[in-house]
Amino acid sequence: MRKERIYVCHTFYHVYIAVLKECNLPMEKRGGATLVLSTMSNDFGNLKERAQKCGLFEAVLEYHEKEDTYFPQLQKYHVDRGNIVVNMLARMKYTKLLGKLQASFVPVDFKEYKDVYVFCDSDPIGYYLSYKKIYYHALEDGLDCIKYYDTARYDNRGHFELKAKLASWNWIFIQNGYGKYCLDMEVNNISCLPYPCKKYIEKPREELVAGIREEDKHLIVEVFMENVDALMEQIEKKQEKDIELDTVTQDGMGNKVEQKKSKVLLLTEPLCDLQTRERLFRDIIQEYASDAQVFIKPHPRDVLDYKALFDDHIVIEGKFPMEVMNFIPGIRWNKVITVFTVPDSIKNTDEVLFLGEDFMDKYEAPELHRQNESI
Repeated sequence: MRKERIYVCHTFYHVYIAVLKECNLPMEKRGGATLVLSTMSNDFGNLKERAQKCGLFEAVLEYHEKEDTYFPQLQKYHVDRGNIVVNMLARMKYTKLLGKLQASFVPVDFKEYKDVYVFCDSDPIGYYLSYKKIYYHALEDGLDCIKYYDTARYDNRGHFELKAKLASWNWIFIQNGYGKYCLDMEVNNISCLPYPCKKYIEKPREELVAGIREEDKHLIVEVFMENVDALMEQIEKKQEKDIELDTVTQDGMGNKVEQKKSKVLLLTEPLCDLQTRERLFRDIIQEYASDAQVFIKPHPRDVLDYKALFDDHIVIEGKFPMEVMNFIPGIRWNKVITVFTVPDSIKNTDEVLFLGEDFMDKYEAPELHRQNESI
């Protein structure tokens, strides 16, 4: 008898969406899914143990997925031979060989499952499933990420329609809904995407959040945060230490009133080199939060030592999706600031500031982040 569902996740955000999807199921259908954590580009810490205990998953497995650079025999297929026909022949060989080489690292038989869900099928798992002719559902890598960076079209710019046709025959592989064995591609909002794909299906993330029970919010916090009390203590201590009270005169009567500093959450991202990254986030604080209490939440893959470099601000410890803070009672921000992280899912704030490409132009060559303009 085939099992019901399996999710392949590469980031904490992917796990968050998988958890939301399971929490939207009737109680009698919970607990039968398998969660697979790819270690290729992310350190999940002890999330595996917490996810195993939460009751939503029958099994939680690690997948030591390997990038193509791990296999030296693949590198010859990256050489541009100056001819699209010859290049496509090489790519066909590469597509099959990468899938074949991945097989020994895959920890589960995907053919045992009725529904296979894959976040970021541009990674080798997409090639593996296509090599094994296993149908799967793709899900967007991040909230509305294709709007800002359509990796399928950017990676295959030049004769895209031809390449998409070859992918539909499984001669080559293209991610995000163009592969033969991809049944559909789940996205948050189809209307914001500049290029159509017949396999896109819309599943707003807000619907997933709205569909969970109050008790599920506590469960989600427990899955992703080792010690929520420590976070709340961080915030409270910052308020006690940093409450520099301004005095103002009211109504001309000389009455003094106290005003607390606003609380600003800065979400970091692994942008540029480390030195430029530090300068970038210092500039953000100086320009947009110089008179505020600043809380810095490092991106899970951001290795800059914010605790040492930004010791005059509170650095939120722990790796977890930013959305989880929506479910923690007592946390509210006056402003949340991001560069490229889409902030639409952050609800416990009065204001969001998305800086985007124009801001980033000051720190690196525009072509490095304006990929959609090159399609």
